Amino acid sequence: MSSLFDCTDSTLASDAVHQSIAALDRGEIVVVPTDTVYGVAVSPQIPGAIDRVVALKGRERTAPPPFLVGGYDQVWPLVADGSQTPEVTALISALWPGGLTIVLPVNPELDWDIGDTDGTIALRMPNEPVLLDLLRLYGPLAVTSANLTGEPPCESAYTALNVFGDKVGVYLDAGTRGASDGQQIPSTIIDVTDLVAGGNILRVIRHGAVSVEQLLEVLPEAVIQ
Repeated sequence: MSSLFDCTDSTLASDAVHQSIAALDRGEIVVVPTDTVYGVAVSPQIPGAIDRVVALKGRERTAPPPFLVGGYDQVWPLVADGSQTPEVTALISALWPGGLTIVLPVNPELDWDIGDTDGTIALRMPNEPVLLDLLRLYGPLAVTSANLTGEPPCESAYTALNVFGDKVGVYLDAGTRGASDGQQIPSTIIDVTDLVAGGNILRVIRHGAVSVEQLLEVLPEAVIQ
């Protein structure tokens, strides 16, 4: 049976994090609040976990989840040598934690299952306290929006519970997500592989919480595509 924890109650948040860690170690899916939308999370260290979460959403391995990290130190082991460029460092220093997902070349020696990503990995540090606590204790997690493919993201843990039921082991509730007009704004996704290779192209894959203007404030010489 699934467990739901009220993480707005600080006395329950610590137990919620530890119960989530136990569920992740068992290969189970956990619904987590982020600073943008609710997400479904699995451990990339557990064989088969990526397949379970993409199946839950009705997706394919060619559309795997991005990875959320709890600190800058968790980024560099996941990415290829040479990725820690001044441009990448400037982006994460200025815009993390927050609504920016960055696509980088993956570390070819990484032995986790990250899905079929064609040599890249998408990373973000969320600005959500209970999720950051979980990430700092457990390590990076594969997290994608909590919804069935084609449906809007769930605005609360209770909505996610109605959608997924016992297919998810633990639900972390931190209140409703969404703007005042009821619209949920996902993270902006950018591909910086050209910057890492020495170019100046920054490709926007999805517009979202971080604007093009904010990106150019950090990297005024970048060419946005």
